[in-house]
Amino acid sequence: MLTVRRSRVYTRWFSWYSRRQFKRHFHAVRVSIPPETLDMQLRYPVIFYCNHAYWWDGFWSQLCTEEFFRQNLYIIIEYQQLVRHRFFTRLGAFSIDRSRPRSAVGTLEYAAQRLMEKSCKQNALWVFPQGMIEHVDKQQLRFYNGTSSIVSRVLRESKGIYLVSVVSRIEYLDDQRPDLFLSFNVPEFVEEAGYTGQKTLTKHMQDKTVDHLSVLKEKIIARDTNDFRLLIKGAESINKKIERFRRLVGLSRVSP
Repeated sequence: MLTVRRSRVYTRWFSWYSRRQFKRHFHAVRVSIPPETLDMQLRYPVIFYCNHAYWWDGFWSQLCTEEFFRQNLYIIIEYQQLVRHRFFTRLGAFSIDRSRPRSAVGTLEYAAQRLMEKSCKQNALWVFPQGMIEHVDKQQLRFYNGTSSIVSRVLRESKGIYLVSVVSRIEYLDDQRPDLFLSFNVPEFVEEAGYTGQKTLTKHMQDKTVDHLSVLKEKIIARDTNDFRLLIKGAESINKKIERFRRLVGLSRVSP
């Protein structure tokens, strides 16, 4: 298992690099986040569980952590991917290898330990329970039980843990480049007395994610995005430059 080797220098560099990439490849990055999610109590850990539809997923988790939270970020990445991109361990990433059951169990224990570490910040774990990139509109999502297993381990020592559904969707709207929409749900606080087992919790998170994705899709279709704040504005695209030039020279006027 590849473990975390956090580095402030790498984190600062990646912050600059990822923002540069978002500005280059997207028209805008827009985030909807309820006040309850921003007001979580720091003494309890949190797991953000997300759909996994894009290569960009690991990038925006770091971005949102910097913008909205006072947290120690941890993120689980498939072993085969993390081997190729080991610098992510400098940002808080560690690996899971589901092809090796013993190693996978070790990862779950390691994750729980990181969430239970004493810190003046909130410990936060970002997970993608699908385990692989799948189309955003896939009707039936299948989550692995690893996330709920981490929850059960944390509850042995903690009075509770937050679970937050986060979904993403990339759409082309009025620009040459796409918009990235990120939507956070209200946190759910799980206590030992309310923990009903791994399979039940996994099914709950699956259903929650499916419903959350549906709501986000309908909002975008209806252009009902007033609750999304602009996080990053991309550089002006070619079509906008052409439109601006046409307005300047009077070519945008409609002939009678």
